[in-house]
Amino acid sequence: MRMKTLVAAVSLSIAGATLSTAGLAADPEFTFKLHHMLPPMSTAHRTFLAPWAEKVEKESDGRIHIEVYPAMQLGGKPPQLFDQARKGIADITWTVTGYTPGRFPKSTVFELPFMPASAKTTSMAMQEYAEKEMADELKDVHLLAVHTHSPGSLHSREKQIKTGADLDGTKLRAPNKVMADAFAVFDANPVFMPVPQMPSALSKGVLEIAVLPFEVVAPLKIHELVKYHTEITGGRGLYVNTFLFAMNKDAYESLPPDLQKVIDDNSGIELAGHIGQLFDEGETVGRDAAVKQGNTFYTLPDAERDAWKQAMQPITDAWIQEMTSEGHDGRRLYDEAKELINKYEKLNGEA
Repeated sequence: MRMKTLVAAVSLSIAGATLSTAGLAADPEFTFKLHHMLPPMSTAHRTFLAPWAEKVEKESDGRIHIEVYPAMQLGGKPPQLFDQARKGIADITWTVTGYTPGRFPKSTVFELPFMPASAKTTSMAMQEYAEKEMADELKDVHLLAVHTHSPGSLHSREKQIKTGADLDGTKLRAPNKVMADAFAVFDANPVFMPVPQMPSALSKGVLEIAVLPFEVVAPLKIHELVKYHTEITGGRGLYVNTFLFAMNKDAYESLPPDLQKVIDDNSGIELAGHIGQLFDEGETVGRDAAVKQGNTFYTLPDAERDAWKQAMQPITDAWIQEMTSEGHDGRRLYDEAKELINKYEKLNGEA
């Protein structure tokens, strides 16, 4: 009887040791924190950032673990996200380049009025452009991808926007500095603010018009705070914001070559296109929410859209001149961005 008890005890001990060893083997070798500004129900978190982290974990056989922190849970404000990745406060961040005006001047060519095509096409164009032209601006981080959202629309609390004159005197959210200047040609009063601040600003009347893509309308419940939507269609959209998905350089370089390859395989042009496609698909979801809310929609007629484009042309001309005065060839950068958009539009079958 004592012998059976001893055998059972030894067996349990061996089994426990085996389980303990297996548990240790399953522990990740590297744990990284991914930080971003949007809520968990946002397109970016649900369809891109969380699945990206899971994919990296799976392809690393669990050797990499990525903790995703939405809605600025690690502290700070959205304009600080790039520096959080640069300094290692977070290992990976996703942010809007326009939240730090003047820091990524070459990227702003894609923010110019009536420059963008679909998010997928424009994102792939921007990725190739960034790899070629933005090495100096991105030297302090390891680039994972750059991308854009789908061309944005106007979402108004009190009145339908049908002409440029309808913007006169309105308090309008400017998504970036370029578009603040662009809307100012219609004597609007642009107010720059990050996306998460907009629901409060609309509800309090600080803003009358939100300038946003539809994909972010539903998660922030913008459709419940406005009554009217103005869409700008045609070959090129009104505007986009540009986004940066970056990793701390020391964190990336701490990985052995085989795990660096896992990160590399989930970076670059294919990732940029994938993100862009997700944002394009998110437009339908957000627009449907506004339709169900019973809101009113208006599409700028071709003649009015062309009038807006002509009125905003000086913003593009000024960008080219400013970039040239800062020692860059503004015309070459502008032409290159346009050519890359045309290139990927054809490759994606959207031309």
